Amino acid sequence: MMAEHDDKLWANSGDSHAMEPADLWARNLPKALAERGPTTSRDERMETIHIDGQVVFRTLASFFDGGASAPGTRDPHLRLVDLDEEGVWGQLMFPSLGLWVTLVTDPELSRECIRVYNDWLLSEMMSVSPRLVGVAMLPALSTEDAVAELARVAALGYQAVMLPCTAPEGRGYNDEVWDPLWAAAEEAGVVMSFHVGTGASPKAIRGSGAVVANYVETFIPGQRVVTHLTACGALERHPELRVLIAEGGASWVPSLADRMDEGWRQHGAFAMPKLTKLPSETIFGQVYASFQHDRSAVPAFEAMGYPNVMWGDDYPHMEGTYGHTQKTLHELFDGTSEATRRAITEGTFNRLFDVPARTVT
Repeated sequence: MMAEHDDKLWANSGDSHAMEPADLWARNLPKALAERGPTTSRDERMETIHIDGQVVFRTLASFFDGGASAPGTRDPHLRLVDLDEEGVWGQLMFPSLGLWVTLVTDPELSRECIRVYNDWLLSEMMSVSPRLVGVAMLPALSTEDAVAELARVAALGYQAVMLPCTAPEGRGYNDEVWDPLWAAAEEAGVVMSFHVGTGASPKAIRGSGAVVANYVETFIPGQRVVTHLTACGALERHPELRVLIAEGGASWVPSLADRMDEGWRQHGAFAMPKLTKLPSETIFGQVYASFQHDRSAVPAFEAMGYPNVMWGDDYPHMEGTYGHTQKTLHELFDGTSEATRRAITEGTFNRLFDVPARTVT
């Protein structure tokens, strides 16, 4: 490994992304489903995502090109070189194109697309280095399918799984239909993750201000996940279940906890089920959040006492820190205590995930 500079800050990333081959599903799905999996097409101006014969997203081609500038975007060996140069040790890897699988409405297609992705991530990425921690996708249309896939990937060594932030229609996360999955995740010891912008169209509004407003809209369903899992008692019933909202910032978590406490104080007598402790206690104990640039995330830890803040590089996506990770880390943590910096850049990640200890040569 390269020599460590005196001013180099090292971190683990609680939000990064694998970049799947564009033909992953066409090559690996059962023949009857192969044409219905995620694909992309493009012309000089636009990139289009297709799933099951439907156009699910269209945007400027330059948007996607902007997320492929890192040399290790598709090569895990070069990825490790990028990480060493940027000062990132362990990475928690979510899908990229695979994120769109959360929009599939056919349970069989969803189940098979997810299995293809999880097998590819393990064999082509995670096998290269234990520094690369993959997040396995779970089918959200069937609890039985989700429990079965969780059991399969946990046996393969996965430490984290994911569901879409926006639940399928009729299957809200406060519904008891999910209880077998929460119990299975708790027993397996895997982190139940929700990445922002999944499960619904990212274009919530159109017209003036839409680009920035839609970027903000992507993290609101993550707040609903926490609200619903807490208010319905799912987190209380499964006290060892750990929930991660990825790429949505962190300072909103203590604010949400305050709001839920106020709701419980004022209206708890009419609420069902009856919680045994304040929502904030549950949230501070079981909910984790990752951010990349947000200046407010550091005081959320220091001043608001929220202990589960985790930094992420969003590598190699264009919103991430590749190419300026050290600048970002210094801007965030210069002037803070070493204890604060280590907690956010390494400690929270290490409480959730096992990666080999970093060595310097």
